[in-house]
Order: sequence, then structure tokens, then C-alpha cells
Amino acid sequence: MTETSTRVDTSTVEQWLDDGSAVRLLDVRSAAEFEGVHIPGAYNVPLDTLGEHAEDIQRHVDEPVVLVCRSGMRASQAEQRLAGAGMENVKVLEGGMMAWERAGGRVNRGTAKWDIERQVRLVAGSIVLAAIVVSIWVPAARFVAGFIGAGLTFAALSNTCAMGMMLSKLPYNRESTCDVDAVVDQLTGRV
Repeated sequence: MTETSTRVDTSTVEQWLDDGSAVRLLDVRSAAEFEGVHIPGAYNVPLDTLGEHAEDIQRHVDEPVVLVCRSGMRASQAEQRLAGAGMENVKVLEGGMMAWERAGGRVNRGTAKWDIERQVRLVAGSIVLAAIVVSIWVPAARFVAGFIGAGLTFAALSNTCAMGMMLSKLPYNRESTCDVDAVVDQLTGRV
């Protein structure tokens, strides 16, 4: 693994795994998404908890790390957090789990749950639809739809999503057997 790019494609990661290369896969999706489907051998450290563990991971994980999420967006944010902690051997799986599954990569499947992006589309769309309907009787309700539109525009431009971060804290997205502290202990060899 000598590439200088921070992006890595699915075939390269699959080859590293097949060759037995020393590489750690960190899946930064929610625990529920990870439970639904993940790459065998991946560790789940959800993005919203990664920050508190970034320095531990940086200090104790010497192997190159490949970050995985649904599409690559959250993994890019995780890359920035780990880089901020001084970690240099980090790559992002280009296209995330969507690309991995499209390429026919091996996966472990569990109970399927909606991913965060789908939940955001449902919630945002429902709020906009409700605001438009209510605006028939209460014209000011149209501003709610405008506010959601502005929020989605900001999310796209800043590559962040406040609604997604809020949804990731709901019990539906946290229900899992994943213990992040135990995963970090495994990653850092403290087990």
C-alpha cells in the first residue's frame, strides 16, 4: 500500500483482504446500518463517536485504515477527524458500501434497516409535504418548507447533515450489539 491518494477502489481493498495485507476496515455508519450489512472483518465505529476515540486509534493502530460508509461522504468526514488526530495512514473506500456491493464484494448480512440517508429523505420530504399542505390554510407554513430546503442545500454545500446527525442518535439507529469502547479496545490491542 504505497499510493498517495486518500481514495481507494473496491478491487484494491478486496485484493488487500485476499492477500492478507495488514489493513483495518473501520465502518463509520450507524450501528443499525452496520448490523444490516458490512464487510467481513470490519469494525464499527460510528462517525458520531469517532471523534472521542480518534486519538486512541491514532496512537495504537499502526496498520493502514480503510474507512467505509454508505457512499463515501461520512468516511471522508471520518478521514478529516482522524487526520486531525495525526493519523496519516487512512484511506476512504470510494463509493462506500454501495460500490462494494455493486462490485460483488463479500458481505455479512443481518437485520436490514433503513440507512441514515434514506431516513433523512423521508423526514425532510414529509416535513416539506406537510408544510405545503398546511400552507393552504396557514400561508406562513411555506417558510418551513423553505427552511428545510435551505438546510438541505447547506448540507450539500458543506458536506455535512445536521438532520442525519440527529437521526443517528435515535434508538432505531443505536440498537445494536456493538459496544464502541470494546471495538476500540480490539482495534488498539487492549483486549
